[in-house]
Amino acid sequence: MKNSLKNQATTPENPKWNNVIKRENELYSRGNDIRSEFERDYTRIIHSLAFRRMKHKTQVFFSPTNDHICTRMEHIILVESISNTIAEYLGLNTELTKAIAMSHDIGHSPFGHQGEKILSEISKRDIGKTFWHERNGLEMVDKIILLEDNEQNLRNLNLTYGVKDGIISHCGEIDENSLIPRDEYIDLYDYDFPNQYNPYTWEGCVVKVADKIAYLGRDIQDAITVGILDRNLKELRDIMNLNENDAINNTIIINNLIYDLCENSNEDVGLKFSDKSFEFIKKLKDFNYKYIYLDERLKASTSYFKLIITTIYDTLKKYYTEKERITKMYPDIIKDFEKWLKMYWNCERNDIYKNKIIFNFEQEKEFFQAIIYYISGMTDNYAISIYNKIISF
Repeated sequence: MKNSLKNQATTPENPKWNNVIKRENELYSRGNDIRSEFERDYTRIIHSLAFRRMKHKTQVFFSPTNDHICTRMEHIILVESISNTIAEYLGLNTELTKAIAMSHDIGHSPFGHQGEKILSEISKRDIGKTFWHERNGLEMVDKIILLEDNEQNLRNLNLTYGVKDGIISHCGEIDENSLIPRDEYIDLYDYDFPNQYNPYTWEGCVVKVADKIAYLGRDIQDAITVGILDRNLKELRDIMNLNENDAINNTIIINNLIYDLCENSNEDVGLKFSDKSFEFIKKLKDFNYKYIYLDERLKASTSYFKLIITTIYDTLKKYYTEKERITKMYPDIIKDFEKWLKMYWNCERNDIYKNKIIFNFEQEKEFFQAIIYYISGMTDNYAISIYNKIISF
């Protein structure tokens, strides 16, 4: 119901407030800033290169030249819109939901979840840990993404705990029809796997639910656009309880689910859909897996993505023991890689670097981790261009 969670909003009156707004370091001040804590996080994210690269990263369908196919950027904007509508209606802090939503997928690799799985295979083999985009998102905003301050120094983003918690807590399927934030203030690096903990704030929970609402309908719309669902539309209409001439429209799915969630959620039951809508979500998700995510055309692209990512990784990996030879073979590629590395390891750096040093390249695994960070930040097109340079003569 309207304002049913207003008493739980993340405001200075909330007992969690001081924990939620904590930062690792004090923010530099311009002396004329009118933004709130979460507005500053929001603008730091949208001004970053990592955010802008989302427009060239795969959501589900790899199609860098088709403007009608949803990219990671469009998905992020959909999640922000949906979460803002829900948070505003329920009386929560919309500034916090906006900051979480706009940053929630910042850790995604090129080529969507397929690229994520490939990087995870490499990471488990060479480093001994899995790669997952929620954890990578936390590490990106903590360690990798840099912004220039008003004195031309490069600094870490230094986001609030509440936004970082929303990033690492946003994923995982909602298999039970109730989502309530956890009470514990934890070290976010204690996360060992996705969905291990609920978000710390109601706003983080809203973004987590909005993420599911956003992709279910949009993935169907994209699948229709590329022709995957031509033979299965009757089954889809039955699930959606539509007549033959009714539109299968993403905005209708989103609107109905938002309304249902808002009307059924409160402090006692948490964020909750009606039983009818929750059953609809489960059927829609099953349909998407059966006919979209497991489609043979999506599977076929995996081998292409694996070739690109593993070739880039293996080439850069050789740099560790064969620096002169690899640099001579791929001067442009290595020049860009070295420029990136210089920002994060204890080499000769000039005074503009005020970010934390995170790599000690006397440790081989730390160099491998650096390569994984580097690849995870690439757009689809940039990864392809690097691969083409590697195989060209």
